[in-house]
Amino acid sequence: MRTMVVGGGIGGLSTALSLHAAGLGCVVVEAARTLRPLGVGINMQPHAVRELTELGLGPVLADLGVETSFMSVADRHGNIIMALPRGRSAGYRWPQYSVHRGELQMALLAAVEERIGPVRTGVAFEGFEQDGDGVLITLRQGGRVLRERVDVLVGADGVQSSVRARLWPYGDPLRWGGIRMWRGVAESDPVLDGATVLAGGSNSAAKFVTYHISARNPRLLNWVAEVKVAEPGIVPDADWSREGSHADVSRHFASWKYPLVDIPALLAATKRILEYPMVDRDPLPRWGEGRVTLLGDAAHPMYPVGSNGGSQAVLDARFLARCLATYDDPAAALAAYEAERRPPTSALVLAHRSLPIERTITLVTERAPDGFTHIGEVLTAGELAAMEAAQRGLSDADVRALNERESWSV
Repeated sequence: MRTMVVGGGIGGLSTALSLHAAGLGCVVVEAARTLRPLGVGINMQPHAVRELTELGLGPVLADLGVETSFMSVADRHGNIIMALPRGRSAGYRWPQYSVHRGELQMALLAAVEERIGPVRTGVAFEGFEQDGDGVLITLRQGGRVLRERVDVLVGADGVQSSVRARLWPYGDPLRWGGIRMWRGVAESDPVLDGATVLAGGSNSAAKFVTYHISARNPRLLNWVAEVKVAEPGIVPDADWSREGSHADVSRHFASWKYPLVDIPALLAATKRILEYPMVDRDPLPRWGEGRVTLLGDAAHPMYPVGSNGGSQAVLDARFLARCLATYDDPAAALAAYEAERRPPTSALVLAHRSLPIERTITLVTERAPDGFTHIGEVLTAGELAAMEAAQRGLSDADVRALNERESWSV
């Protein structure tokens, strides 16, 4: 069996490694001419780290990333509202890692090239036709049109997936919640213990997130500024490489008294700021048809508020490979894959829209606009427990279930 994976990001490369580990052939095509370590920070949850570890990448993750200790929420005065243990601190057998997205992608790429062979870059997907025996794929490389036949096609080409657009050409818009995001990376003194994902906010209209992302350079800090600037609506597209300005970000946080992070100094130390809208798409009633399916952000783009985007893509990849290796009929394998992975990821897409951290910060700010000494002065024990549960519902798998379930390796 030969599978073509469209997209050389975390999801696509994890798929290639998973298929190879299951004894299946594959080829990865990527529209970009060169794969480079672009982007900023990402968090890989324990359920994804387990899968990457079983692919032999545990030491690589430990060498690149910071083992996350807590996910903490604070008000704009730096008072901690809640601190949720992460990874092994929460009882998982595997860590959570905060890591540079580009470095993780390059590590996956190196593993693919070593185990399988080169990714075919500069190759754009244009369309497909299928019958009961396979899929005929149309590609474009420079001025040449290529047609190749494979057994299975997997679209792992991100939020603006070309494969998804062929499957769902109408009625599948990007949905914007009205939040504008700015992101960057700079060196900084340790924030809290140097291993905490910290989200500070003033209300539902402004949030500032920080976490360290490099085991090799403990001062390297990823930051994300999120500001509500408009009402929710539909946008035609989104540019993830758009340059943002220091001035645009700074004005939203000028009034903060935030001792946990020197925001002005952090912004001034950032060489390049990226700006883009926080978008997702509505869950699909199905991901594919026959021998064609979707994976990762192409299948279930979601708001980046639960550290789930990259992690869910890795889970998709591993379960897809398991199904393709254990079913005789590729179409039946893809149906089983979708039956397992579409319901939970669709639920996550909708749950992320509830923005539990923002709701928590808003309530605390309303009750204690000038800060507090102890959170018990502001929230009842029941309210705090409910807020912690809401956030765990986005970012946590069941600890016992994950620790005890059988391996997805074939």
